[in-house]
Amino acid sequence: MELLQQSLFIPCGEHQLHVRHIKPGVAVHGDPILMVHGAIENGRIFYTESGKGLACYLARHGYQVYVADLRGRGLSTPAIAERAGHGQHELITEDVPALQQWVAARHPGARVHWMAHSWGGVIMASTLARFPALADGIASLVFFGTKRGVSVQNPERWLKVDLIWNRLAPWLARNSGFLAARKLKMGADDEPLRYLQETIPWVKCGPWQDPHDGFAYGEAASRVAWPPLWMISAKADKVLGHPIDVRRFSTEMGSATRHTRLGLDNGNRLDYDHINMLTAPQAQEDHFPQILAWLQDPQARGCRA
Repeated sequence: MELLQQSLFIPCGEHQLHVRHIKPGVAVHGDPILMVHGAIENGRIFYTESGKGLACYLARHGYQVYVADLRGRGLSTPAIAERAGHGQHELITEDVPALQQWVAARHPGARVHWMAHSWGGVIMASTLARFPALADGIASLVFFGTKRGVSVQNPERWLKVDLIWNRLAPWLARNSGFLAARKLKMGADDEPLRYLQETIPWVKCGPWQDPHDGFAYGEAASRVAWPPLWMISAKADKVLGHPIDVRRFSTEMGSATRHTRLGLDNGNRLDYDHINMLTAPQAQEDHFPQILAWLQDPQARGCRA
């Protein structure tokens, strides 16, 4: 099926949030999907202009897909290098609510499927804990490699988390106010210093509490009527979304959850890792069809049609 892609921009305070709208080239009225990326990346984890990725796959099957660049990332303006005074608090309290409101307004009467990669799932879950009324407008949640804290101990954790994220990254960001991750080849996009400072206590498995204003997400999570949730992890993901920590976060959310670990021993074509669970060519014939089936069958998700 032919796809149509266009870049749209949503006002959010002094920011313009970029959203890549990917839809079928024919008049198909599919449910809306909102996708949010993780740390030091942007929405391109979900799509390419040539039609690859999960967003394009789902659009070919009739869905209206909206892939967000959170403030300062991707094509959103101003870029982090120009304005880096925000942290994850603003993403939780402003960006995701604005994105949900905007998508819902384009599809009156429809509920929106939320999907996220890595830390994007933490941001989305935190938004729902803070604004539980939003859950009424959400059809389902699908999170890929989403963990809030890293509990596993191995050499990759000591390098990527303890040394680079918790220590080196804030040190590199202290003069300019942001981590120039693209220039340093540490990731696909930059991050503000305050964002790093607000994520580190959570990565260290500290309380699920907002470092900016003290809001207790962990307590609030028990009052959320969580939409059907599917947590997908990968066997070869040794630290950034280790299956153990993915399960820990769903337990913390207090949601009845479907869990899938992608790997050869579970019948998949690869031992997927943190990134290629979304980018590997094999995914289009492997787990992408399962995600499509989840979207198409409300009864399979255990929810109302």
